[in-house]
Amino acid sequence: MNDLEISAAELKQRLDNGENIVLVDVREPWENAQCRIEGAVLIPMGSIPSMLQKLDTDEPVVCYCHHGMRSLDVANWLRQQGISTAKSLAGGIDRWSLEIDPKVPRY
Repeated sequence: MNDLEISAAELKQRLDNGENIVLVDVREPWENAQCRIEGAVLIPMGSIPSMLQKLDTDEPVVCYCHHGMRSLDVANWLRQQGISTAKSLAGGIDRWSLEIDPKVPRY
């Protein structure tokens, strides 16, 4: 895993420790309606450039999608825009469901 990704276990540990993390769901609204990670804000991938100000924060930014590919692209783009804390959830919400919270439906 490179420094652009964070594992589901590490994200869960950081959230459980009370760390303030901006969790961004970059999937489409229909996907978010299927399942979501508690506390995440929905900003579909195509809307990220127009919402950049919302993500320009001192807090770590973790993006996720279905399997981790779109969010990896978004995290990389955010880093290029100067948001050095941006990371992608490795394996996306699918891995989150498998490893952390089986109540999150898989699709």
